[in-house]
Amino acid sequence: MSKTNYLADNQSPSAIKRISRKTHQGFNLIPGQVVEDHVNEETNYRDVRICYTLPVDGTPKILVKQRVNNSVDLSDFEVSDRYNVDNTGLVCQWPSEDVLAYFCLSHADMFRSKRVIELGSGYGLAGLVIAATTEALEVVISDGNPVVVDYIQHSIDANSTAFGNTKVKTVTLHWDEEVTYNISDTFDVIVASDCTFFKEFHNALACTVKLLLKNVGRSEAIFFSPKRGDSLDKFLEKIEENGLHFSITENYDSEVWKRHQGFMAGDDTWPSYEKHHCYPLMCSILLS
Repeated sequence: MSKTNYLADNQSPSAIKRISRKTHQGFNLIPGQVVEDHVNEETNYRDVRICYTLPVDGTPKILVKQRVNNSVDLSDFEVSDRYNVDNTGLVCQWPSEDVLAYFCLSHADMFRSKRVIELGSGYGLAGLVIAATTEALEVVISDGNPVVVDYIQHSIDANSTAFGNTKVKTVTLHWDEEVTYNISDTFDVIVASDCTFFKEFHNALACTVKLLLKNVGRSEAIFFSPKRGDSLDKFLEKIEENGLHFSITENYDSEVWKRHQGFMAGDDTWPSYEKHHCYPLMCSILLS
């Protein structure tokens, strides 16, 4: 089977549903509303700007540009084939990204005066939140798909006045040494969400984490990911094979845990909720 056919088979609407059991509500930790809605004349995709109101002092707002069409077309698969990346970042804002962004809001001190990178960011809500609320020194919001990166850049431009002295940029970042060598040993904190489903990327992602983390002082990668069968376990095996250490926390935030318990009890706002497919565990990864 060709890579394009493989991606098409695994990123059809039914496959995406199997992978994520996604929902328009998700954990709904950071409320957002559409403030701009138009059809992109070049692509015929419907693009929106969502205004997220952050639940912290001063209630700052973040604008995120994204698609609302839950589909991809041939040109997207051509990009996937050319750059060896998946298209899941174009589908929607994933629930684990919402959880990651909320966690970053609640733990702003860990980012203050630090260099931070978000890997596999999709539309980049977490990276934008870190840039706007934590007084980080630098935030790099990265994805391997250049189409996604274009959306992130629009959002960075739209929020430029919200970042204060924090330097914010986006980069097309593939998880291999040939691309990442020029920013190796750079970052105090790496964050990522929902990046461990595709097993063929596990080793490259583990290598990238090891390459990007600073070797001096305490540096840490924080991943939020559901178990999804054995995909998370297999990724963590690669983490260990690359000489890194990890710990897993299940109950890392009282509000996230409360909503998780509600969904498990049958909250009908997420009828397809299932713990191992939907609830993101927190994995802290450290250099040896």
